[in-house]
Amino acid sequence: MDSRHMQIGEVAERTELSLRTIRHYEETGLVTPSARSQGGFRLYTEADVARLMVIRRMKPLGFTLEEMRDLLAATDRLDTPAPSAAEREALLERVRAYEQTAATKIQDLRVQLARAEEFAATLRTRLEQGARP
Repeated sequence: MDSRHMQIGEVAERTELSLRTIRHYEETGLVTPSARSQGGFRLYTEADVARLMVIRRMKPLGFTLEEMRDLLAATDRLDTPAPSAAEREALLERVRAYEQTAATKIQDLRVQLARAEEFAATLRTRLEQGARP
């Protein structure tokens, strides 16, 4: 991965998260800047951006900060060479559970979207009927 450091503004632009949101995720321990500049500015790497993208993708699905923290901890641990076979399987099972939960939440959102589209179509029909003389 690219080891180039980015300031928080560039990270915010790339992730489409506000500076305030990124700082909040830092305060809650979900993400930690990889470095600080001599002036004390937060500096991030591509890995930090990838981590923020995971968080950004979990948020609209209704995952809690604790669930985000748990998933990130599991994936962080999977990325290390140290886990035993048993620990690796347990970590993979945790990730599978999040994937299954995400799939269920996505299906629920699809149902809500379909209902919203039906509602909008009903309103359009009503407007078209009302516009006729």
